[in-house]
Amino acid sequence: MELVRPDASPQCLHVDVSKVEREITDEDRKRYLRIIDTSLTEEQRQSVVTPDHVYPMQAEVLAVHWHPEFVPMDLIVQRVNSMFPEAQEKLVIPTQHNVLMSLNGYSGVEVDCYSHGFNRKVQLLLHFKEESLDKGADVLKAMLSHTFTYRGSQLFEFMDAVLSTSGYREEQRQKAAGKTGAGEDIVQFAAILTGKLKTLLEENWRETPREMVKNKLIRNWFDQLRGDYGDHVIERTQLYLKQIKKQVKSTFSLKYFYRASEVIEEARSLGAGVVIPHPEQFWPILLADYDVDGYEVWNPQSREYTEFLITVVNKQNHSRVRSSRPLLVFMGDDCHMSEKVKEPEHQDPEKAGRQVGLQPAWDDMAIRKQLVVSGMNRVRIINEYKDRLN
Repeated sequence: MELVRPDASPQCLHVDVSKVEREITDEDRKRYLRIIDTSLTEEQRQSVVTPDHVYPMQAEVLAVHWHPEFVPMDLIVQRVNSMFPEAQEKLVIPTQHNVLMSLNGYSGVEVDCYSHGFNRKVQLLLHFKEESLDKGADVLKAMLSHTFTYRGSQLFEFMDAVLSTSGYREEQRQKAAGKTGAGEDIVQFAAILTGKLKTLLEENWRETPREMVKNKLIRNWFDQLRGDYGDHVIERTQLYLKQIKKQVKSTFSLKYFYRASEVIEEARSLGAGVVIPHPEQFWPILLADYDVDGYEVWNPQSREYTEFLITVVNKQNHSRVRSSRPLLVFMGDDCHMSEKVKEPEHQDPEKAGRQVGLQPAWDDMAIRKQLVVSGMNRVRIINEYKDRLN
């Protein structure tokens, strides 16, 4: 469908909104079923088990921050084994968002919560021996279920922000348009098609897997529309939507999340290990003195201050009493496995490049210099963290 107006200049994008179909079509229904489908074709299964690169020189695999999403665990194990064929020491624990998952005797989860001290949402990585969750974990599981449901409700706030023209929602729309240079045509285009998505979600609520009820559903929906409206229009719209999403996330109420201290207390009662990911995004949490095993000092999203963070952990260890267990240094690949099964044109290139167990910072010479001083390396972290979980 030709949406760009013929009088549009090369520098400006003008969308003819009058040509956008308002009614839901059979093709729209097919698109929706595609974006909520968690089954894999044989081609997708092969793309999971066949990595683009192999790392025969890496002898250890430490992966305690990654997201299986709907990709079967046995395929992920095949992929990791193929990527690191000579690895002798491994600790690979999945950390789905607010959902416990298990692999090779260990369980993990990345929990959304909030830090009361500075009133901000944070995440915690919790890791367990799988058997420790067999009894007495009902409270933690209920907390995670509540958090999963509440976190999923952000999708509806996101859609409301795209659709609503009243009050502060209109302010959010205009602010997002201003920051991305989106004209009223893009704003209307996004609203019309998001409205279709919302209707389809409501009509197919029972058939929609709950793990698909998240912000990413909007991005996936618009990617499915590229064939009808063209890459240029969709990419322009995605920029605008991404800015709205940032605003929605920044104003999402924290009062329905559990406090970080509450989550840690419940997890520790079950023998959990606790790691703080993305510390660069939550500077005050470094000063909060939470009962944790360590900090993630490198992540594909958080890599600017890695050397400094290693130094901070080292200083904290020197100041701790001798009877205290030292803080450990972790690195997270933060891989989202669903990116591996998308068509290349629909992938987020940055996320698609992440790999379970691949953290190049361990081998960066400047970073290794600080790791040596701190007495940290993958072998030590794997062995010591296993001991703590056992």
